[in-house]
Amino acid sequence: MAKIKKKQEKTVYVESEPILQPITETIETNYMPYAVSVMVSRAIPEIDGFKPSHRKLLYTMYKMGLMHGHRTKSANIVGETMKLNPHGDASIYETMVRLTRGNESLLHPFVDSKGSFGKQYSRDMAFAASRYTEAKLDTFCTEIFSGIDKNAVDMVDNYDSTTKEPRLLPTTFPNILVSPNLGIAVGLASSICSFNLAEICDATIAILRAPRTDIEKILDIVKAPDFPGGGYVVYDREQMKKVYETGKGPIKLRAKYKYDEEANCIEIIEIPYSTSIEAIIKEITDLFKAGKLKEVVDFRDEIDLKGFKLAIDLRKGTDPEQLMQKLYKFTPLEDSFACNFNVLIDGSPKQLGVKDILVEWIKFRQNCLRREFIFDLDKKSRKLHLLLGLGKILLDIDKAVKIVRETEKDDEVVPNLMKGFDVDKDQAEYIADIKLRHLNREYIMNRLQDIDQLEKEIADIKALLDDEIKMKSFMIKQLNDIKKKYGKPRKTEVMASDDIKVFSKEMMIEDYSAHLFFTKDGYLKKITQQSLRGNSEQKIKEDDEIVYEAEIRNKDEVIFFTDKAQLYFAKMSDFELCKASEMGVYVPKHLNFDNDEKVAFMKINPSYSEEQRVIFFYENGKAVRVPMSQYQTQGSRKKLKKAFSDSSKIVKIVYETNDEYIMMINSENKAILIRPSLIPIKTTRTSIGTVVFAMNLKKNQKIKKVLTDYEKKYPEAKENYRKIKIPATGVLISKKKAKDPQMKIDI
Repeated sequence: MAKIKKKQEKTVYVESEPILQPITETIETNYMPYAVSVMVSRAIPEIDGFKPSHRKLLYTMYKMGLMHGHRTKSANIVGETMKLNPHGDASIYETMVRLTRGNESLLHPFVDSKGSFGKQYSRDMAFAASRYTEAKLDTFCTEIFSGIDKNAVDMVDNYDSTTKEPRLLPTTFPNILVSPNLGIAVGLASSICSFNLAEICDATIAILRAPRTDIEKILDIVKAPDFPGGGYVVYDREQMKKVYETGKGPIKLRAKYKYDEEANCIEIIEIPYSTSIEAIIKEITDLFKAGKLKEVVDFRDEIDLKGFKLAIDLRKGTDPEQLMQKLYKFTPLEDSFACNFNVLIDGSPKQLGVKDILVEWIKFRQNCLRREFIFDLDKKSRKLHLLLGLGKILLDIDKAVKIVRETEKDDEVVPNLMKGFDVDKDQAEYIADIKLRHLNREYIMNRLQDIDQLEKEIADIKALLDDEIKMKSFMIKQLNDIKKKYGKPRKTEVMASDDIKVFSKEMMIEDYSAHLFFTKDGYLKKITQQSLRGNSEQKIKEDDEIVYEAEIRNKDEVIFFTDKAQLYFAKMSDFELCKASEMGVYVPKHLNFDNDEKVAFMKINPSYSEEQRVIFFYENGKAVRVPMSQYQTQGSRKKLKKAFSDSSKIVKIVYETNDEYIMMINSENKAILIRPSLIPIKTTRTSIGTVVFAMNLKKNQKIKKVLTDYEKKYPEAKENYRKIKIPATGVLISKKKAKDPQMKIDI
């Protein structure tokens, strides 16, 4: 309908033809500008690692002077930020919450906060209103604003052209890969995980030194993403390489837990960054209601001021490791972070791999530094120019005073000085503005001393601007300084995918009691009590003998130290049941020992704690204690190489249960008795630095035997061989000897 208005008549309406517009034109003229605006102005981060909302907030806080001094109310910050970001106070405050230390969303928070800001790992733990919380910029922000007042980046008008704001922030490190970023635009999403700052700095330095550095080298430097929530990255090198090359792909994450044996409770202490405690509890609840978690008695959220904790109480007899494998499979305790490295480069979205992002950041950073150096060069050159003009009046200060005094009009002072001293207008203005009290030789000489320093600084800046190698060296030094000052150990540990035990039906192993026999030659028998009652006489090889027997459970763990300094992990369920009339299982073959490798020590259900230790006695007279915590591994590891130092042949391995005396006998039949507490504890398994001599040996002497059950054979030992410090010299053993006791393996 079209409206027609005639003079002196009322308005009448007539039919008109509809205006037809192709859908493609409608999309192009109306929808596309909106889509581009969402990508560029909201959802996708730029090469500095920030979205516009982050940048506007941080720059506002910078201009408010919150880099130093006391915190201010968050509401004050939100109000000031609205001068740059007109999207409303709620969205501005939510942006700030994620950048705070209290929210724990970032490895390196940008905002030093006070008050309740919620937690990244909980969607229901709400942050307090902005009027109740306080904030200021963290000292880490000095690295994102470096050079911003030296024209390092372009400044653009804000939305109403009343002030200026930076188009990018001149970050001195690749923040784009250090701070995690998630965003959904129109038809495009960005999901960038965080990496360890020190590792990213090292990778950037490697590219600066060798631009052709390949992705394999970067993988060696940047092991895997590093998430603020900790946990484990399940490491598959080929999959990780694909993510590093393309910027796209999943990264598998696992929660970290510990088992409280006394309370029979699993404590989940770190969860994947991509999930929340509410999502995990919901899945556990559904499994519990469906009767699929009979091993669990109760579970609860125990988050407190100390941090994250999800407690799971177990039924008596439940294997905590087996239950965790089940929970990893059926709940978000194992989850994936979907990487999608979309970044805005010069206003255009691009999907880039890790190296490509670092190369783009290097270009960006070089441009920022170039602009900073040009700014400093102009400033220093101007100062030098003015000082050179000042130097000319040093030749005749009286002449300068006379020119000023005899000039009748104020606007003629500068032209007269220009003519009198052959200086330009800027130099003349500078001279004219000098106070009368400063027109003395001492003041002018002090000022002129800066000329040599300025000329040197100007020459250095020009050399940097003209030499790309020097520019890169400057960046390398800066990155090394940042790494040294702000670098932190990894929060997310790397777990090899090969070490992961995936939940399967085989894990549902029947548990029962059995009797274990182990022989000197390495044969193991697992016999049920019922079978043992029928025949108690054990068949063994000729010249072999049983050195250990015990009551065990089918789910018990067993470890074997070998004479080749290796450690093998197994379960009693790995060994088939046998009868007394059978030889048993040959352990070296069953566990794939190396050639000629033999069992030196075994232990059922070892406790991996600092208080429990293994003592190693060597042929050269040395001994050392190693905490069992050194042998604790993640996942289902079957073999540990270099379990102890192999610098000398191992004679005996003893599991320390108390501080009772142990007897050492050398090849000359000299002996000592020492307590385990005299032997030092090693901080690492294989280092020989803390391995000390326990027994003094002469040339060609060796330790031939170490005994814990020596009293029957050597009744005189308690009185004659005891030592109170090591190394100790042996005492000749009495010629009256009892029959050698049966060889034992200490458990």
